[in-house]
Amino acid sequence: MGIPTEVDHDVIVLGLGGMGSAAAYHLAARGLSVLGLERFGVAHDRGSSHGGSRIIRQSYFEDPAYVPLLLRSYELWEKLKRDSGFDVYSITGGLFIGPEESTTFAGSLQSSETWGLDHEVLTAREVHQRFPAFEPGDRQMALFEQLAGFARPELTVQAHIRLAEQAGAELHFGEPVLSWSCDDDGASVVTAATTHRASHLVICPGAWAPELLSDIGVPIRIERQVMYWIDSIAGSAPMAGGPIYIHENERIEQIYGFPAIDGPRGGAKAAFFRKGTDCTPDTIDRVVHPDEKAAMLERVGELLPGLTGDVLDAATCMYSTTPDEHFVVARHPWFDRVNVACGFSGHGFKFVPVIGEILADLVIDGRTDHPIGLFDPGRLLQ
Repeated sequence: MGIPTEVDHDVIVLGLGGMGSAAAYHLAARGLSVLGLERFGVAHDRGSSHGGSRIIRQSYFEDPAYVPLLLRSYELWEKLKRDSGFDVYSITGGLFIGPEESTTFAGSLQSSETWGLDHEVLTAREVHQRFPAFEPGDRQMALFEQLAGFARPELTVQAHIRLAEQAGAELHFGEPVLSWSCDDDGASVVTAATTHRASHLVICPGAWAPELLSDIGVPIRIERQVMYWIDSIAGSAPMAGGPIYIHENERIEQIYGFPAIDGPRGGAKAAFFRKGTDCTPDTIDRVVHPDEKAAMLERVGELLPGLTGDVLDAATCMYSTTPDEHFVVARHPWFDRVNVACGFSGHGFKFVPVIGEILADLVIDGRTDHPIGLFDPGRLLQ
């Protein structure tokens, strides 16, 4: 695809969080002139790519169609770790626990069986015998995935930023985007500092999607979510060295959590998977209130009765959720020179490396061999 001579860059990447930093790296690594624009600093805590850890897993209860992308993403996680020298991910094993008919257990089992993934099915008693800190209900089952673990979101962004700059990308931080437009010759992006021109535009807006992609017409709900780091009760089974987990109870409430990956005094992180309140990036309440902490301790205590000590720390983040909770990754429906990646609905970070690769494919080739039909925004416009 030709690059007009009157533009300043081959491609502008709007947003340098998880997805945007990966896109900037993959585009620059393939030899394109890349300008990246970010309203905040590197690996900031104002959006969706912070909080110290994100679960990675392959036995995907959301839909078996995600698994091929996860297999490639795992390859790229390892490459990112090797090329950057940053410890961007770790394997701990993972437990996906719930009643036998629950989405968390049955969906994980379906993906594992569909794609031939290594897994074990455990009863509640077997879970407790192997991992004494966990006490699932008697009717609950668990799928154990040895290859599950966690990614470090801040380190991941920093690693992609470093590699992008080493590959020649020009990255601007603290430069908010005010608007963008597209014509036959390329794209224009107006920022608080100036106007930039490029042949192509990649938009990875995170929680700013309703503002920057309103023309697409895809309804994306921005939700305030809270992450907690909880102390263990003195004398209880330690949380260090255990697996990540997702737990669904009989009330269809999902929580997720991690071992104490930063040492015992760092606490063990836990959160509700979907218990958010509507917000915008400008109106989000960054204060975590006592009743929220009490609700988290009560809920996590159903599975981990020893993990109900003090809340050592808490922080907010934002989910950008589509109506069907699947992503939007596609060429813009009205502009051939614009590609978008948004609406990651609280389960997207594990895909960061492969989304960067997909966006580079779309810019350079106009297509990708990766299966992204599920992410076509047209599904939400019918």
